[in-house]
Parts: sequence; C-alpha cells; structure tokens
Amino acid sequence: MDTKEQIKSFLNACAELKNCKFIMATTNLKDLLKRIVNCSELYRLFEAVTKDFDYLLVKSKCLVSSNDGIFSKSYVLLPQTIGERLAFIFCLLVEFDRETVNFNDFLRVYYQEDGSYYAGYLSFCSQIIDSLSECIEHVFRSKLAEPDLKIENSLPPADYKKAELVSAISLSLSREMSFIESSSLSDDDKESAVKILSGLNTAVKYGDEELIDALLCGYNYFILYNKCQSDGIEALINLILEYVGGETV
Repeated sequence: MDTKEQIKSFLNACAELKNCKFIMATTNLKDLLKRIVNCSELYRLFEAVTKDFDYLLVKSKCLVSSNDGIFSKSYVLLPQTIGERLAFIFCLLVEFDRETVNFNDFLRVYYQEDGSYYAGYLSFCSQIIDSLSECIEHVFRSKLAEPDLKIENSLPPADYKKAELVSAISLSLSREMSFIESSSLSDDDKESAVKILSGLNTAVKYGDEELIDALLCGYNYFILYNKCQSDGIEALINLILEYVGGETV
C-alpha cells in the first residue's frame, strides 16, 4: 500500500468511527494510532508536530471547566494552529491508548450532551476526529491529488511497537517534569532534574541506549537522594526498560 492509499485508509477509518458501536470505540481509536505509525509519512508528520510540544501546558488550556455559581460545564477547546491541533489530538489518543485518561470518564466530563455515552461519543467524533481528518487532508492535499503509485511506504511491525513506546515515554517524561517543577525542591535541583529528563527524551527519540541507561541511572540516584519520587516514576522506568529491551521493575 503506497502513501496515498495509507492516508486515504486512515481518513476512511476516521469516518467509520462515527458509525461504529460505542463498545468498539476504544479499539478503533487504538487502530488510528497503529495506522499512524505504520505509515512513514504520517509518522514523520506527528513526530515533527510533537517535537518540543508542551502537551501538559496545552492540555491545561484546551480542557476547560467553567462555573457560574449555578451550573458547571466542561468542554474541549482545540488549538488554533494545525500543528498544535494535530499534536494535541495525537497525545490525547496516546493517553486513551495507555489508559492514563479513561475514555468513558473523558466523555462523561467533557461531552455530557444528553447524558448518554453514545451521544457524547458522537459529539467527540464531530469535534476531535473530524478535526483530525480535516488537518490531515489539508497537510496531504497535494499527495491525495497525485496519481496512484504502487510504492511500499510502511513501517515494519517491529517499528510500530517502538514508535508507540516513544510517544508513551514522551508523555510520561512530560508528567515527570511537571511533578518536579511543582515540587518543593530548590530551583537549582529542579533545573538539574529537568535537564536529565529532557536529555532522556532526546536520547529515546534518537535511540541512544547507552545515554538512556546513563541518564536513567542518574535520575534514579537523584530522586532517591532528594526523596522526591512521583507516583508515575515506576511506570516511566518500566516504559524505558521495555523500550531498551530490559526487564521491567
């Protein structure tokens, strides 16, 4: 399947999400991520838009809650630019995939509609998935207009798992940085920790296993010495160990 066919297949999968049974929603959302990492052009696009993307900061602005003293309402406000919108939606899908955000709870809070999950799911698709499709169509409008070519352009199965882990590790590192920045550590210690975590993120993206091992050991010593351990550190370490092929803790 060439790139054009893969992108069209991805767009069709987005369209089919609206018509699927709600019980299959999370499975089909996971399938979108698989399609992204199995198409090199889509993978490169999302790799580019998520580079240096501060997901937690953007997430705090996009997930809005308001209360006028009588009624409270929560809703999703998507970023204005195509790059940030794609990055935000991708990271949100990764959170659903990794279950760091429960999809049903997300619908219940941000897509209340008539109170039913299915109505909320349709509203979610109309805003999030339709926006994803529109952005992809805009980015690849020239590619989609090209004549059909039969060129293999997909990632091998082994790369799918690797790419999925890179995304999950990046999100987990972002949470760890937020934990450090909101901790009672001194400013110098915070700066040192964030430098280690930023270095880890870069090392993971480039697949530098020796540097990953050195930085992970350094950060492990740092949190033990400073007695500053987050709730998510074990999950982060396990993701990194899975990435480099080591035994999880």
